[in-house]
Amino acid sequence: MPTRKDHKAACRMAPGMGRELVTTPVTEAESLDQLFERSLPSFGGAYLRRVWTLLDECVGKGLPMTCSIAGPVTVSGQHYAWLNPLLDTGWFMLLSTTDAVCYHDGHRALDGAQQHPFHEVPIFGDDGALRDEKTIRVTDIGFDEDVLLEQDQFISACLREKEFQRRMTGPQFRQLLGKRYAAQEKQNRVPEGLLALCARKELPIFVGAPADGSVFLNSMKLWALAQAAGGEHRFELDLHEEVFESCAYHFWGLRQTKQAAIGTLILGGGVPKNFNLQPEPALSQILGLPDISGYLYDIQITTAPITDGSLSSCPPAEAVTWGKVDQEHFRSTCESLSADYSMVMPFLVRALLEKRARFERWAEKMGEEALFAKHPAARGYLRPREGYRLLGKRKELLAELMKEVRKNAPRLEKESRYPLAAAKSAKKPATAKR
Repeated sequence: MPTRKDHKAACRMAPGMGRELVTTPVTEAESLDQLFERSLPSFGGAYLRRVWTLLDECVGKGLPMTCSIAGPVTVSGQHYAWLNPLLDTGWFMLLSTTDAVCYHDGHRALDGAQQHPFHEVPIFGDDGALRDEKTIRVTDIGFDEDVLLEQDQFISACLREKEFQRRMTGPQFRQLLGKRYAAQEKQNRVPEGLLALCARKELPIFVGAPADGSVFLNSMKLWALAQAAGGEHRFELDLHEEVFESCAYHFWGLRQTKQAAIGTLILGGGVPKNFNLQPEPALSQILGLPDISGYLYDIQITTAPITDGSLSSCPPAEAVTWGKVDQEHFRSTCESLSADYSMVMPFLVRALLEKRARFERWAEKMGEEALFAKHPAARGYLRPREGYRLLGKRKELLAELMKEVRKNAPRLEKESRYPLAAAKSAKKPATAKR
């Protein structure tokens, strides 16, 4: 049985443990980051403090980060509120999300959007009445069904354009779609959306379940139309290359960055989270490459209960056993907060942006080198806003990873063999006697 000494030793290794309990009044906090650090002493507040502390550390150390986000973040307008400002910092290398997030991102740029504004509806109202008036509800957000129909027309029209009529990976596709969204936004004078921002920054967007959403449903429509009418529909997603592409970006973070490590921010769970965590086992266990580490920082906010066994609730410590999170440092660089991310992310993002703005002001006064010497974290915060632009380096990074795979080809060929049990062939139905 563990002794009291064992428990105390384990506690000292846990993130945030062993520090003096700080209980500064909120009236003395001069900024949000000070409030997070000094006025959240315990319980759920302490979890939030640790999440802030790790985000602050990861940004300050200059680690490239991935972001995984599940949930209707675009239909609810949260991308305008805090996600776009966060991604626009240049701190993130890629985004993992859902087809629905990409689909709903285009609604507010449609030609008919002003006639169909988004509005609040009761969560526990009369959904039958909403259906009668053709109002779609997403929790407490309502919008006209005509928006979906116009969006379907828009997506179908895009997919018929020349640049889409080929085989490509999901990030390539969503970059093209983001450019089309950007043109609509400019024409109709609406704020920049999520896909347009990512296209501008050449920030890859991965969707692990592309067929589970209305963007692909419209591609299915065009495929069916081509089958029925004898035409052509050449748009196709190359899932093999897409997964390989995600591995190439992870490999880049480990081999070609000064930090030789990457972090991840996971908001919600589901397929976006799982796809975001897959490159490490794909590189190490499947492709057999040596010295592949998982995420150094893993910061997660989810509402899923840890006892349900789902990937959505899986904490970073469990991911360590799969190799997806760094084994040596996870006790001090990982945290999972049980919360609705829509309730806390606006404040966390604002705190991060306030701190960056403060470093920018100090840099103007004392110069960057003096600032970096006094506050090393400023270097990470003040990374170039244009970001890593990995889509622009895509071919180069895929080629570099393929070079490593070729070196390992004999081993991979050997490991692709297995003494399979003989499968029984299906019996042919007996011929009926006349």
